[in-house]
Amino acid sequence: MLKRGLLVGLQTTWTLGKIIFPITLLITILSYTPILGWIAWGLTPLMGAIGLPGEAAIPLVLGNFLNLYAAIGAILTMDLTVKEVFILAVMLSFSHNLLVESAVAAKVGIRMSVVIGVRIGLALLSGWLIHLVWQGGSDTARYGLISSSETDPTSWLGIVFKGIESASIGIFQLALIVIPLMVFVQVMKEKNWLALFARMMSPFTKLLGIRENTSTTLAAGLLFGLAYGAGVMIQAAKEDGVKKKDLYLVFIFLIACHAVIEDTLIFIPLGIPIWPLLLFRMITAILITVGVAFIWNRLEKKNQLSRKEAV
Repeated sequence: MLKRGLLVGLQTTWTLGKIIFPITLLITILSYTPILGWIAWGLTPLMGAIGLPGEAAIPLVLGNFLNLYAAIGAILTMDLTVKEVFILAVMLSFSHNLLVESAVAAKVGIRMSVVIGVRIGLALLSGWLIHLVWQGGSDTARYGLISSSETDPTSWLGIVFKGIESASIGIFQLALIVIPLMVFVQVMKEKNWLALFARMMSPFTKLLGIRENTSTTLAAGLLFGLAYGAGVMIQAAKEDGVKKKDLYLVFIFLIACHAVIEDTLIFIPLGIPIWPLLLFRMITAILITVGVAFIWNRLEKKNQLSRKEAV
């Protein structure tokens, strides 16, 4: 049983690693060129519409093309208000590591354009709403402890090596979580614990309008992240016959709210209240998933009635 879980974990790591490694390598190399800076400069006019200065485009670009750590590192170098930092944190919680996580979701069968569109849309909408609704937060943000930054490479060979190192560490971190997770899932399946877990999660999955066999993916994505949720879903789609509708609804939820522990705690050094950030993500994820499920069900019923009338 453990051997079967280990093999599944290794296979899943290999499947996801083939996506994560080249994208991480490419984006890390691009971060040492003017290209990301040009993109940030092009976004400067948009920043004013969501209550942010032009320089705030830099952490947004870094967060979306690289990861949250790069974005937070950029924020820590800026003089921003509490409100501006909170807007950035909310936007980045919806939209970060965009290319890698979207490519992983596409491997499951979700259209990459849907993932990217929903995440960017949520980020922009949330930033705009906070800018309109919150009238406070004008004090200058006071950041927590800042870790010492590493020395940047000075040659192209060093930059390439840095990219390979970052990509390799990413794969290693992926394996550390995915392999034990897949072994655990395999044990749960063969001990019939998975069915019990699905029943325990059924009130929540029913609220979201999805079937019980997506509960493991939901839990994995919520705790560990979108990529790890995708790893579980790849296997579940093979063995459990998860419907395409449920695939989309699960990932719409996880797009808005995944890795809730890590992605929330990581913003503590920015000195912003993290509970509102967590609640904002959870409520948004539930509302958007329930809304999409409702519309999808209505369309399905309408199509069924149309077929009956045609017959």
